[in-house]
Amino acid sequence: MADIVGATFIPALHKPPALLPIAKHRETLLYIIETYPITIVVGQTGSGKSTQIPQFLEQAGWCADGKVIGVTQPRRVAATTVATRVAEEFGCEVGKEVGYSIRFEDVTSADTRIKFLTDGLLIREALVDPLLSRYSVIMVDEAHERSISSDILLGLLKKIRKKRQDLRIIISSATLQAEEFRDFFSEVNEAQEAKVDNKNHGKQATDTSAIVSLEGRTYPIDILYLETPAEDYIERALSTVFEIHTKEAAGDILVFLTGREEIDQAVQEISERSAQLPPGSESILPLPLYAGLSTEQQMYVFDETPMGYRKVIFSTNIAEASVTIDGIVYVVDCGFVKLRAYNPKTGIDTLTATPVSKASAAQRAGRAGRTKTGKCFRLYTEEAYQALPDANVPEIQRSNLAPFVLQLKALGIDNVLRFDFLTPPPAELMIKALELLFSLGALDDYAKLTRPIGMRMAELAVEPMMAKTLLAAPSFGCMDEILTIAAMTSLGGSIWIQHEGEKKKADSTKRKFAADEGDHLTLLNAYQAFVTKGRKEARFCHDNLLNFKSMTRAISIRSQLRRYLERFGLAMDDSSVGGHPDPTKKAEQIRRCLTSGFFAHAARMQPDGTFRNVSGTTVLHAHPSSLMFNRKAEWVIFHEVMETGDKTYIRDITKIEKGWLLEYAPDFYKT
Repeated sequence: MADIVGATFIPALHKPPALLPIAKHRETLLYIIETYPITIVVGQTGSGKSTQIPQFLEQAGWCADGKVIGVTQPRRVAATTVATRVAEEFGCEVGKEVGYSIRFEDVTSADTRIKFLTDGLLIREALVDPLLSRYSVIMVDEAHERSISSDILLGLLKKIRKKRQDLRIIISSATLQAEEFRDFFSEVNEAQEAKVDNKNHGKQATDTSAIVSLEGRTYPIDILYLETPAEDYIERALSTVFEIHTKEAAGDILVFLTGREEIDQAVQEISERSAQLPPGSESILPLPLYAGLSTEQQMYVFDETPMGYRKVIFSTNIAEASVTIDGIVYVVDCGFVKLRAYNPKTGIDTLTATPVSKASAAQRAGRAGRTKTGKCFRLYTEEAYQALPDANVPEIQRSNLAPFVLQLKALGIDNVLRFDFLTPPPAELMIKALELLFSLGALDDYAKLTRPIGMRMAELAVEPMMAKTLLAAPSFGCMDEILTIAAMTSLGGSIWIQHEGEKKKADSTKRKFAADEGDHLTLLNAYQAFVTKGRKEARFCHDNLLNFKSMTRAISIRSQLRRYLERFGLAMDDSSVGGHPDPTKKAEQIRRCLTSGFFAHAARMQPDGTFRNVSGTTVLHAHPSSLMFNRKAEWVIFHEVMETGDKTYIRDITKIEKGWLLEYAPDFYKT
């Protein structure tokens, strides 16, 4: 009899929503959201707030009259995975009643009632619909992460609320920043504050908002530290994984590393070393999780662990707060996170592995206690933990603000310095952004948005320098080519696939598409070859080590950018040659056009093969993935500059003539 029972019962893949901690708060939540314009929800990751609150609201009638519930996420991965999960619970296909929208990928329809999107995308929607009138409720999820877009979105919502009393705003935050958000939205302004005595003050300030606390369902977690600091945290993480695997009870492992390269390396190492496990023992299934993966690849981590395996997920800090993976019992925390920091003096974005904050360390550990008592192995000492900062510096205080200043101006916020920021950005970052936008022609002498150029740059979904390049393309007669280059550089990942130990093969394959002029034209050649042959011949991508998914995505991004330009009345017929039929002349037009947008990213080659920026203050190295690695060129422009470790790399590099810099940016470069 027992056998039959065993055979007919299988465990549920997902926790039924009724079992989530949030279920018992349903009525309270709905009452508070009805009563207060702003609700701040504080809950552990895993309490069900992202997946359940939108559904409670939909069932309670907040989507009547065709209104939509919008839920913003700081990361694309979270927007897609949470939408997929909610659609499943809702019982619909993604894109029907529940959909998502991220840059260059809109999976929604006329039926969509619950829409997940990145906060940056909701800001873009405000360009077209300044009061966000389609939405009855907007929930800003993971607001404590303090991404620039969510900070700016909160400032916009504060403005919009004055004109839309009916709008409900929900701010979800996993840490104790709730008071900060409440103060930000409180209606008592400074003038009143002086007059209002304390008793009254509290009441008036809280009339608009309420804080609701949901306890997450967490089991006790043992936290273990290293006795002495780790020399190499990747190596230490791997040995810890094997130690857990051989000595600890069943349960999946989540390892926090800082970036894609580390994660790919770790997955590779685990696969090779797990071959040496004793026969008959459980196998290890290593899986990566980071932003550059396709949606399908990201979904693997949520699949149930196959029999006879232990799942080990190597993730960036995406898994810290944005997504919840069931079955994790062990967490290995390397203690670092890659943070971008922009230096306004050099214009260089550094991507540096920085020690995590105490808040992040707590979030990471909390991932282990979801299903039963868990363990968190911190690859640092307890003294090191005590020395960590409480929270990370908000992104708005360490980023290139040009794209955001452009958007604020386009939203009609002319005096960006007076905009209501949760934390104001440093003045020098603001000045640098205004200078760049001025030199690109997006702002006039009075720092007002120029029309049409500035307005169009704000509408294009690419960063300002590339937007300027696209808008300049018709005058250089290379619209088609620049559209392709813009799409190829917007992919966010490499189009080349390189298998372990096949660097030579990868290099020689790349050479088939190489253009002497540099990376941008090489990308153009790869795209053109793919469009003519690769779509029809199944082996094309395989033989040329091209990533089929990335290439297909480039086609879709290109057609979206093209639609923008058609709307501006700029796109031209594909059949017209435009400019020069002579390929060398055509290549020169493309390079001139790129210079007109990327003149601020120019560098000069030194006798030793390195580059220096124009002012000569910074040594730059061609990235090993660049075609210009080990090649000669006097002057170049580059797409991006990143400092990793002790070197500053430039990538996507194209040769130019010095004279073009003076021709296209006379104000920026005075000889």
